[in-house]
Amino acid sequence: MKGMKLDMGDKESLDEITEKIIGCVYEVSNTLGSGFVERVYEKALHHQIQKAGLTAERQYQMKVVYDHIVVGEFFADIVVEKQVLVELKAVRTLDEVHVAQSLNYLKASGMPVCLLINFGRPKVEIRRFVPYDIWKERRPRVLSHKAG
Repeated sequence: MKGMKLDMGDKESLDEITEKIIGCVYEVSNTLGSGFVERVYEKALHHQIQKAGLTAERQYQMKVVYDHIVVGEFFADIVVEKQVLVELKAVRTLDEVHVAQSLNYLKASGMPVCLLINFGRPKVEIRRFVPYDIWKERRPRVLSHKAG
């Protein structure tokens, strides 16, 4: 599915995955509330996503390759079903830096969707990002693997 256009079946499947993740987000938020550090929400959400029957990996390492050399790496907070990046924050307000980070991760990974989630407010914030078509032609190559 990486780097390919989604057909309707894939889109429906992706929508189901993101709906399940969002349900898990609300469960974690309603149970823990706001005020904890990001790592607490990461562990709780990872557990809840697995409990919902989805595969999920925490701190998923991705190396960015440009012109056949590794030029950087990043760790996605959670990757679900190898299709959805989940970037977590526990801040008072999401700002442009958080959005830019999520968009860069989405662009570099080639995944079809990224959820940016902020547990730092009494009401959890969720933003959903999808890549622009032009990214598929110009994105850097990313080598993905689970951090060891």
